Amino acid sequence: MLRLITDFDGPIMDVSERYYRVYQLCLDKTRYADQVVTELSKAEFWQLKRSHTPEKEIALKSGLDPEQAQQFSLLRKQTVHTEPYFEYDTLVAGAEAALTKVQEAGIDLVVMTMRRVRELDYAFNKYNLGRFFPENRRYCLSNDYVKTRDVEDKPLLMAKALAELPPASDTWMVGDTEADITAAKRHSIKVMGVESGIRDRSQLELYQPDLIVQNLSATVDLILS
Repeated sequence: MLRLITDFDGPIMDVSERYYRVYQLCLDKTRYADQVVTELSKAEFWQLKRSHTPEKEIALKSGLDPEQAQQFSLLRKQTVHTEPYFEYDTLVAGAEAALTKVQEAGIDLVVMTMRRVRELDYAFNKYNLGRFFPENRRYCLSNDYVKTRDVEDKPLLMAKALAELPPASDTWMVGDTEADITAAKRHSIKVMGVESGIRDRSQLELYQPDLIVQNLSATVDLILS
């Protein structure tokens, strides 16, 4: 049995609009009443995120002072994963068709994400994605899980999945961050980095995935070939 373990945000969901809306909110809430700030365009902001620029540096580039940058970073952390903003997430172009192709090919499909249950359920219900991932093929964080760092938490989730899933003759992981690559490599699973998410190619290369491809569609085409 061939298995594909896919991250959710990046390969399947485009989170750029959510992140940008939260950036705009945090900039507006943190600036002084008469302060002139420089709101980055979405393209500028997203390129900074993809190159792994720290939140405080993004705040400073936007015209906030160091103290405000600290407040900006904290507010962003408190806000970015709250439900009012999940409505801005959209499907990555071609992702749904790629999932359909995987399913029709009889490949065992697993989702593994740092989203909490309620956050994953929201997207699954909105875009009818549950048809691709039965309950026993969904690996995410419980609603009360205390996060540390994704590069530490995701390998733990991978360990749980590998302990519970039936054996597979071959397994690939696909994701868009260092956490995905780390989780796969720590458990000796082949991994593809995708450029459709929150890290650019140069950032993905630092963690040495087996391959770097454009998106989930390219991943599926490679696996099926």
